This record gives sequence, structure tokens and C-alpha cells, in this order.
Amino acid sequence: MVDFGEFQGRSMKEVYEDQSKEAQALIKYLVKADARPNTNMAVFKAYVLKRRTSAEGTREHQPASTSALPSPSSSALPPAATQTGVRKPATVKALLGRGKNLTPSQIAKMLTSPVKPSPAPQCTLPPGRPLPAQPPAQRQLFLTGFAEEDDEELAAAASQCETQQTTAIVHVDVHQPPARQPPVHQPPVHQPPARQPPARQPPVHQPPVHQPPARQPPVHQPPARQPPAHQPPALQPPVHQPPALQPPAHQPPAELPSHWKDQLPPSQQEWIRHTLFKANPRTGKPELVPQLKLWWHPPQPPLIHTQPPASPNLFFTRPLFLWMPHKMWLYPVVCVRPACGKHRLTAAGVYRTVRRVLDVDGWYDLATEYLECKRCSKKYPAWSEDILGQLDLGHRSQFPALLTYRYSCDNRVLRMMRERTMGNSVAQLYKKLQEQHSEAWMQRVLQYLTACEPFARICVVRPVFAEPPPMPALPKPKWLLAVYARDVLGRLDEVKAKITSTFGSVLKMDSTKKITKKLAGAAAGTAAWCTNVGNEHGQVLVAVLTASEGHALDLMADGLMRRYREAGEAPPQLMYVDRDCCSPYGPCRVNAMFAEWDGLQVRLDIWHFMRRIAAGVTTEAHPLYGTFLARLSTCIFEWDADDVAALRRAKEGELAAKRIGHISEEAVKSRISRRELALHCRRRTRGVAETTRLIAALISVFDSERGKDTLGVPLLDHERIQQIWKEQEKHVSCIQDPEDFSLYTKTGTLKKGGVELSCYRCARGSTSLESFHLHLNRFIPGTSASDAHFQAYLLEGLMRWNDDRMEDALQGASSIRCFGSALKEAVDQLSQTVLGRSWDDRYRTPGAYTGKKLALIQHQKE
Repeated sequence: MVDFGEFQGRSMKEVYEDQSKEAQALIKYLVKADARPNTNMAVFKAYVLKRRTSAEGTREHQPASTSALPSPSSSALPPAATQTGVRKPATVKALLGRGKNLTPSQIAKMLTSPVKPSPAPQCTLPPGRPLPAQPPAQRQLFLTGFAEEDDEELAAAASQCETQQTTAIVHVDVHQPPARQPPVHQPPVHQPPARQPPARQPPVHQPPVHQPPARQPPVHQPPARQPPAHQPPALQPPVHQPPALQPPAHQPPAELPSHWKDQLPPSQQEWIRHTLFKANPRTGKPELVPQLKLWWHPPQPPLIHTQPPASPNLFFTRPLFLWMPHKMWLYPVVCVRPACGKHRLTAAGVYRTVRRVLDVDGWYDLATEYLECKRCSKKYPAWSEDILGQLDLGHRSQFPALLTYRYSCDNRVLRMMRERTMGNSVAQLYKKLQEQHSEAWMQRVLQYLTACEPFARICVVRPVFAEPPPMPALPKPKWLLAVYARDVLGRLDEVKAKITSTFGSVLKMDSTKKITKKLAGAAAGTAAWCTNVGNEHGQVLVAVLTASEGHALDLMADGLMRRYREAGEAPPQLMYVDRDCCSPYGPCRVNAMFAEWDGLQVRLDIWHFMRRIAAGVTTEAHPLYGTFLARLSTCIFEWDADDVAALRRAKEGELAAKRIGHISEEAVKSRISRRELALHCRRRTRGVAETTRLIAALISVFDSERGKDTLGVPLLDHERIQQIWKEQEKHVSCIQDPEDFSLYTKTGTLKKGGVELSCYRCARGSTSLESFHLHLNRFIPGTSASDAHFQAYLLEGLMRWNDDRMEDALQGASSIRCFGSALKEAVDQLSQTVLGRSWDDRYRTPGAYTGKKLALIQHQKE
């Protein structure tokens, strides 16, 4: 059979006799081609040359042969004798090449099977001469039904092997005349044995009798007509060449490494053995195929089944990922031991362990190579961190999984755990994975049962089918949480570098208690406050856990000032706090903490100031509570008149476009929402004197009869509100906007009603930190975490939060959502080298983490 090209699966005879242009072009190519030995192409080339030589000899001697061949003899032979008597010269290697898909046991069975009775050739013997006996030691080399009827090269090779063995037997029994003259062994001879006594000489000396030249006078083959007794050396070589019939014993088909057989399921062993390995022609040991790739996918079940599936294994196979950076890319890796002096590692075969990796909807196997240092004899699997750490990011990023002791987890599953939002717990992820795996497994079971169902329906006796294998169990949620922690700890330096590369000109400091309740283990109860410092974009510069506020934050302030100093950034100009904003005895506590920043202005967050005033109400459920807070905000802020006028014109334009008739001031005012005011209009504080007067008047109004509801319940507690206002009146100056400093940033424009409106973002107050505190508690998955895992989760959440806030702050945010700074940096550098431009103009390389800028976090947590 032909095993290559578009003629794959067809016999050599059929391709040789095909008169199409493609077939004849292939024949011409094979005549001149330099075929690789022991390949199917080499066997086909030998067959083509043999057929051409035979054809030329036939044309040269055809007149003489035709006249010498009597017609009665040829017509006397039946078709069966004619087919079995064809003997063409072929090598045993050709036959072995044809049988390369057989197992060693099948080839051995064919080589050693006893002789089967074959139909006696219809030829006449002289009267009184008995049929010669069959030598008992003779063996039939190949089964009768093995070769195809039209596969002449296979039949010729089998015939030659039988002829060689018969020759050896005849030469050993040279003193037994009847054994040397068996006419039954000469079915191809077309002349009656009675008319040609010399034709009954040992046929083993004429292997090419199937060719017309074999019927020429003896002058063409003098060695074949010599008596065996007078030339013993010429008759003995077949006896000394039995190893020529043994190549299959030295070339077994590819087998899996022994340690792989113990780890791979039966459904994986068969296709990996045929796809990934081949037998060494010299030693017979398995070795990898030369064309390697990373992903190897199993063969798919056939679409149409002509017979019942033998087993369900073909329906439940899984892919294999082969990781061999040294063998595939010739990547130079060195020994990590200092004593070896970075000695180059060499290949040491295939690693004996095959890992099973958890994927989104299934599993796959992971195999790797073994690397050895010849200097210290230390061996490394190629998936170890010692080897992966030496690869550049372009090659390192192709490794798809994170390895643990028992299982391994694909990076796609890890990415599903990185987004710490509401409902994204490991328990929820476990349920999603279980659903994905179950549906994928049920689909495989359905395909297998669908293939078996027709045979179970048409058979009278229902056949017995193998049960589908059970679905592999998923790891527990606790394991998923441990894998996520390892993933974060593996990127900890990168995460810290991104956080410590965040700066701002307007800082905000606030504290919360909720997250500290999740500390468990030895660190449980050691922290009472989590203090965060953010900037005007809503990003978080630092987060520390302390036992108390005040002096415990001095180390945080020192680290923050050192970060600005070492990075060469300008000091911030404004900081909003919820306490320690002013002092009657000199600089406030916050100014003393950040002593290096002389120009820093400290302001009290207005929302906290309003909450202090609101503490004087009798109950927040009072009907006038909302009105009181709205009036209090009006006492502090005033809207920019130009921005409000532009928004009114835009609303009037929208109403005019709807043609609703007369447009009143009340109709326009009712159409303006609070969200539109905050987006398109700026506001500023009224000043110390005006704010004090308005707040005092508001309190006096709501502390009177006008501050009671219909049941006579007052909104404000008279004694309490007077005491609160007496204490908070001094902080009115702390809530005023700084002079000559704009708190609004224009982010874009929006056209409404034919009027182009500006969009603003305000940096006033610590409201962004209050919003951050709602998400901070979700950064820590579950209900508790140890100190190391707590810090890992917190830093990962801060890094992703900062990236999201930066995307919101930038104009024209990119559709690519990637948080890996190392990946972004590698793409940007290669883009500048290859394309001559930056991949993303908004990307800025984060500063290197020196180990000092976040030491405060570790210190406070200890």
C-alpha cells in the first residue's frame, strides 16, 4: 500500500498501472528520487524499478518465449495455481514496510505459523512416481489471507521468503533425492514436469521464475542449473542467513515509556503511543517523533460506525500538552547552583511524571523533558521554576498551567478567580466548573451511546457494550483557593511594583474596620483599623493594618514620602482627612506626619463634617431628615452660574425639540437631574463667614416649631445640636476649597439640545475612598484568611482596582482589559522594535519594586 501523498491507501500495483497524469508524474519522480531507506517511498521506488526492468526484459525476449511456450501447458493451469505461483523478487524489508501497522505479536505469529494445506497444483506426474513428502521442518512464513489479492509486491516478498527457507531446508537434506525433486513446489513452471525433467531440479535456485527470462535456455542462469552436490559453498549461504528473516524482532512498534503507562489511563495510552512516539530502528526503544509541537489532540471518533465500538476509550480521550523548551526551541538554560558557574543543561530524556491539569470544561495531560547538568549531575524537569524563570516572556507565556503537589490548574481557571467582586467566591467558581465539566462529559457519553444504539436495535441478541467511564472528580473549593493564593504570591513583586508606582496631587486618607475581622490564625485580633490613602482618580496608593489610628501611621507616612522622593515626583498639594485636620496649638497632626511636604494643605472631608452635624437629630427616620441634609449642603456649596445656565439652555433645547408648547422655568428645573448637575456643573464652597451664618440659621429654624413633624416630634435635639455646633464651628474653615487650586478636571464634552456641555470630574473630599471601602471587604475571598494570604489578596485587589480607575480616568479607554504589567511591557518593547511604534501610548512602565516601599505593610501586619 502507498502511505503518502494523494494516493495514500491505494496499492502500489494500482498506482503504477494508473494512466492519469498525477500517477504517471509520481512514477517518473520516484525513478529519479533519492528515497530515504526503510521508508514506504523507498519500497515503492523499488517496486517501480522492478516493474520497469521486468517490462523491458519481457519486450526483449517475448518472441522466443512465445514460440517456446506450448499453449496446452498454459491452458492447463487453473487460475488459482497461476496466482499462487507468482514469484517476483522483493526484499523482506519491503514486506516489513507493508506490515508496519502490525504489532510484534502479529508479525511473529505470521513468521512461525505452521504450514497450511494449499491446493495441489494440477500437473501430471510420470506413472508410478509418488508425490514427494513435505519436509516436516518447513514453515509457512505468512498467512494465506494476509495479502491483498491485487497486492503483488506483498505476495512476491512472501513468496521469496518462503523460497529462501525452502532452499535452506533442501540444502540441509541434500542426500535425500526425493526431497530435492518435489514438483508440487513448482506451480509457476509452465512446462509439464514429464516433458522437462531438468525443471524438477531444486526450484530454490531459481527465485525469479515468475519472470519470462526464467523460461529461457539455461545459458542465461548457469549458477541456477549447477548440481547442488558439486557446489556446496553456493548451496550453503541460505543456511547461514536466518537472521535476514528476523528484522521485525529488532524493530518493534513504538511503545510508551514504562512510567507513562502507570500514570495514563488506557484511553490515553493508545493514541499517544501512535502519535507521539516511534520505535528506534536500531534498538527498538520508543523515542519522540521529530516534528514536535506544544498541543497534541487525540483522534476523533468516526462519524459513521460500520461496526459496534469496541470500547468507549476513543470517546473519552483528552489533549496532551508537551513542554520541551530545550528540545523545541534549543533555548539555552543553565544550572542554578552557584558552584556550577551557570553550566549549560543538556537533554536527559522524557520526564517520568505526567501531570493532569484542570481546565474550564475538562482535563488535559502535561508532559515535559528532563534536563541534566553534566557538572553536578543535578536534573531539572522543564516545568520547574528554575527553568521557567530563565525563559523570556514570549516563551514563558506559552506554559499554560500552575502546578501544585497533586493537581495542576490551567491559567484560564485562575483568571476566573482574579476578579474579586460580589458573588465571585471559590464556591461559586466550583459550581460553575462542575456544571461545565458535567455537560462536557454528558455530551461524550451521549456520542458513545448514539454510536452503539443502531447495533443494539438491529441485533436479535443485544450485544454487550462497555460502560462509559465515570467522570473525574473535581478538586474541592479549598484547593481552588490555595491555587489562587499561589498565583498571587508568584506575581507579588509585579503587583507591589504597580501599586508603589501610583502617585497623585490630591490625596485622601480614611480608615475602616470591616476588613480586619477576616484576619485569622496567628494574626487574628492584632489589627483594628485598615487605613487607606488614595488620589484624585480614586486609586489607592497604600493600605496598612494598624492596631490604632494616630501615631501608628507614622511609618506609613514615612514610606509614602520616601516613595515620592525616590521617584522624583512633586509632593501633593492637598490632603482630605476625616480627623486631625486642625489644631489650636500649632500644626495639625497630619501636617506633623508629612513634615517633608511643606506646602501640603489639610482639609476636612465635607461629608464627614455633615455627618457630625447630623448626629444631633433625634432619629434618621424623621420626615424632615432628608430636607435638613439637603439644606445643609446648600449652606456649604454654591453652583457655578455659567455651568447651570448652559445646562438650562440645553434642557430648553431638548424640550423645544419635542414641541411641547410653552416652556416654563419650573418645567426646565424639573427636567434637570442631580446626576446631570454633578456631571456638567461645578460648585465651590461659600467661604467661612457665609457658611457659618447659613448653618447657624438652618439650625435655628429646624430647632424651632418648624422642625417638628405632624405629630409634634422635633427633628433636632436642642441641647445636643447646640453642643455639636459649638464644637464643629471651628472646622468650617477646614472644609473650604483651597485658593488657586482647581478641584475639577474636564474629561470631555457632551452635546444636548444643541448646546455643547463640558463633563467634569471632582477631586474634592474622600468620597471615592468610602466607595472603595465597600469593595475592599470583597478582595479577601471567604470569611477568613491567614496573614500571608490576606496580604496577597489585598495587594491583588488594590492593583486591579487602580487599573480600573485609571481606565475610567483616561479618555478613549482601550477595549483590551489586561492587568499584567510584565505582559504589557513585553508587548510594548517588541512593538517598538518590530513596528517602530508604541503599542499603547497611554501605557507607562511601572517603577521597579525595591523592597522598601511596601515594607510598611509587612511591618504593620507582623
